[in-house]
Amino acid sequence: MAPVRAAEELELKRDEFRLAVRMGLIRTVPAPVAVPDPRGAHRDRPPERRPVARGELDRLKAAPDFPEGLRERVRAVGAGEAAGLLSISYDRFNRLARTGHLSPVRFYLNRYRMVVWLYLAAEVTAFGEENPGLLTGRLPAGVRERDAAGEDLRARNWRSRHLSLLLRGTDDPWARAAAIASLLDPVQVAEVVDDPYERTYLDRLRPAPPSGLPVAGASHETAVRLARADDPDEILWHRMSLALALDEARAARQAPYPGERRRPLQEPEPEPGPDPETAAEPADPPVAEAAGRAEAGQAAGSPVRPVPRPSGRPPAGRGIPSPGRAPGSRRPGLLGRIRRALPGRATAGGRWGQGRDWS
Repeated sequence: MAPVRAAEELELKRDEFRLAVRMGLIRTVPAPVAVPDPRGAHRDRPPERRPVARGELDRLKAAPDFPEGLRERVRAVGAGEAAGLLSISYDRFNRLARTGHLSPVRFYLNRYRMVVWLYLAAEVTAFGEENPGLLTGRLPAGVRERDAAGEDLRARNWRSRHLSLLLRGTDDPWARAAAIASLLDPVQVAEVVDDPYERTYLDRLRPAPPSGLPVAGASHETAVRLARADDPDEILWHRMSLALALDEARAARQAPYPGERRRPLQEPEPEPGPDPETAAEPADPPVAEAAGRAEAGQAAGSPVRPVPRPSGRPPAGRGIPSPGRAPGSRRPGLLGRIRRALPGRATAGGRWGQGRDWS
């Protein structure tokens, strides 16, 4: 069944269905691949865009808490609602989230380009039940020191969760390596993957960005910055993971290399040779006359200069005369045009005298 129809039968919204598939709560049917296409066309669709079997829908709908139980497990809440579930202040919850006690599952940018982090309501409730000492009283000294130092692990924890969801949705070793490479800067990827064809293949298999993110503008730059590792320890970890994933991918199959260059559709026509009928025609008179002088000078023993080959382009400084003007005439200069524009004419000697005409 198509994903849209499956989400309607499970009474889930689009984001809830997508998250349920990523978390493994809903199993989809991957497209069978017999022979991988070297051009990368064998890349499977994301898990949330694959069809769902009828038996999987029947299994989920047979649960005693359907549909409230499934919807509650994928319900994402903001910081304010999460603080209400724990009965703590908004500031206290943010301090716990920044220090890594809670991991976001999604994020989006609001109209003011502010990052809004979303958390699973079930995980927030479980955290309150397991850590009651962090909800009341003064926070531990370690938490207060890390928060005062400006530590914020929300983006890093989201990237770790996002990568685990991507790796869970595919078994192809090259697609798994592409998922790891998507969290690194292109410069970092180029340092680990020195083969340009392998980098192109990884870029072709790069997973789609999370849904709901802006595709252009300053908001897009903020989203891209959050989706890439920025901490030195995190970058080193992903670089090592990418190197290990590449070894597994190369052992499975090699990245496709471009084949030979295609031949042009139409072969270039050979240049026409001299026509035998016109080859015997006499040369032009100037060229023939110059050739005769060269033979005469060579017979007399005098040095002979080579005859320049006539060219179709006129020599520099000798342009083709404009139509409407005699070949020997010259265009008047700037001084002449200024004199002609004045209310009077100069005499033949170039002086102003009896030849003025004021009419």
